[in-house]
Amino acid sequence: MTDRYLTIAEESEHETVVNRSRFVCALAPTATEDAARSFLARVRARHPTASHHCYAYVIGSDAQIQKSSDDGEPGGTAGLPMLQMLTRRGIRNTTAVVSRYFGGTKLGAGGLIRAYGAAVGRALDASGTVTRQHLRLAVITADHQRAGRLENDLRATGREIRSVSHGERVTIELGLPAAEVEEFRAWLAQTTAGQARVDFGGEVESG
Repeated sequence: MTDRYLTIAEESEHETVVNRSRFVCALAPTATEDAARSFLARVRARHPTASHHCYAYVIGSDAQIQKSSDDGEPGGTAGLPMLQMLTRRGIRNTTAVVSRYFGGTKLGAGGLIRAYGAAVGRALDASGTVTRQHLRLAVITADHQRAGRLENDLRATGREIRSVSHGERVTIELGLPAAEVEEFRAWLAQTTAGQARVDFGGEVESG
């Protein structure tokens, strides 16, 4: 699994014009296919009069899920070049939607491929990218007497605590690189004399 990867920090939109056709590329960070589909629906609603809403997304730090759509453009002229631009740049957990407003001049297959790919590339240039780290969620439970010191010890070792919840016991959540899971388990047992418990959940990403 790739520990670090590139993505975008926030939603953005950038417009390019080719032979009077407007190509509005909207980008969003999306960690799941549901998030990608939700973003596509929002873009469609934002540009209801566009001729096409072509999209591509790459989900997962290892690019496990890749999908694209030409949305009525000739096959292979829109979604695929958009997807290729994302993967060529090493972008992950990102959805690109290009809404095209037809300008009256046909661009031909080659022109469409260049236009859709360039729309995504220029939008990425305008938005910039950030490096994220792929982490495992660690959920620590400890009694109230130990929790305060444990929290201080975690911060002292540079751990980024995601949340702290106080109930019958204190629950502390943080993200850990997968390679450090066993080392952390041993550190916690030693630090708390075995009185704190850690459970590992799903995947999260660094902020």
